[in-house]
Amino acid sequence: MKFRFVVVLLLLLLPAVLSAAQHPKGFDVPILLYHRFGPTVADGMTIKTPVFEQQLKYLRDNGYRVIPLRQVVDFYLKKGPPPAPKSVVIVEDDAHKSVYTDMLPLVKKYRVPVTIFVYPSAISNAKYAMTWDQLRELKKTGLFDFQSHTYWHPNFKKERRKLPPAEFDRLVETQLRKSRDKIGKELGGTVDMLAWPFGIYDDDLIRRAGEIGYRATFTIDRRQVTPGENVMKLPRYLLVNADQGKLFAQILAGNGPKRNVVY
Repeated sequence: MKFRFVVVLLLLLLPAVLSAAQHPKGFDVPILLYHRFGPTVADGMTIKTPVFEQQLKYLRDNGYRVIPLRQVVDFYLKKGPPPAPKSVVIVEDDAHKSVYTDMLPLVKKYRVPVTIFVYPSAISNAKYAMTWDQLRELKKTGLFDFQSHTYWHPNFKKERRKLPPAEFDRLVETQLRKSRDKIGKELGGTVDMLAWPFGIYDDDLIRRAGEIGYRATFTIDRRQVTPGENVMKLPRYLLVNADQGKLFAQILAGNGPKRNVVY
């Protein structure tokens, strides 16, 4: 009878043991941040489209798994397990038109999830940006999520210096709230993540974002996401075209170059 009890107990505990083995408490996940793509390096934020495909192929061939950004955030919100070993996240800021022409075909080819941080004032207005219809087409693939990059991508550091406090307060409120409302209206879904424009943030801005309803915000600090992070200051690697080959492998391993990137 005692032996049978022990066997039953072990069978009951086995799923939890296996889950713990598959999802260790320690992890280091690179969040790879892209901006735009093209045949040539038009500026510091452009990555050649063939280089992007090389990176996706490297991830596939070397056992990495691209996971949704939401999965990482859920861990910090205690809504999900830690990311598995060799997890990677891909995000894009600005909803540049080359996401539609260059990134989309490769995302569908390699079947990787992507989160796009949108600032709505540009969508269907600026020549460099996608349209709302194009974003809706991306959504239909089931591979894209859309989150906030403020409403018109202001430099909060400059705005704080030049505006009276009350006007700055109104600017922040408008930028954070109006962006959420517009993205939700046009694309649906839950908009509760924010990428800080130019990587500029401080404790006051983080507090305001939390009060408005953002559950996670993102910087452009070039390092891995680890278990002890503040969910309102999650780092991302802002990639440039030079981050390929050995440099790309180093970034994935957590020892990439710590260069400052001019945004």
